[in-house]
This record gives sequence, C-alpha cells and structure tokens, in this order.
Amino acid sequence: MPKQIDIAAFAEAYAAGAPVVDVREPYEYEQAHLPGAKLIPLAEIPARATEIDPDTTTYVLCAAGIRSLRAVEALEAAGYDVVNVEGGMNEWAAEGRPYEQGPVQG
Repeated sequence: MPKQIDIAAFAEAYAAGAPVVDVREPYEYEQAHLPGAKLIPLAEIPARATEIDPDTTTYVLCAAGIRSLRAVEALEAAGYDVVNVEGGMNEWAAEGRPYEQGPVQG
C-alpha cells in the first residue's frame, strides 16, 4: 500500500524543506501551488521520473489526492521513496495555508 500523509504532517515536512512534486496540470498549478513544488503532470511521470531523487523522500500532491496516489503507486513500483499527500492543494488552501499563484518558473 502506498505511503500517505495528512496535511498537518505534510505541512511540517514541507516547512523542513522536503521536496514536493505537483502532478496537476499547468493551469491548475498557475491557480495555486506551493512555492518550490516541481510540476510534473501525472501523464508525464513515466518520462520525467528521473527528475525525482530516488534517495530522498519526496511528497507528491495534486488537487485532492487521487492523481497523486496514482503517481505514488507508479513511482514506488519503480523504486522511488514517495509519499502521497492526502487532501492535496484543495485541503491545503481550505485550511488557509499559504500558496502562490502564477506560471511555472524555469
């Protein structure tokens, strides 16, 4: 079973500098994203998985936790240390936690 974490525990890991991969689409990312989150849309995970450090625990999120769960399942099967963020950006924003808006940088 894929590893999962709730928003409160994820917030602590994120504050400590844990890497985050956002698997939503670019238009969703532009509407609201975590500073420093790397955008890799779910459909691009197989081709871009090498952009994720396999030796570091990486947190994966989407809007609500469904797409990120699929990404975590695929990445775990490939040997990555990844954790699904339950509730995703929807829950993060609903709790009033900070986020940015705007296009993907870099």
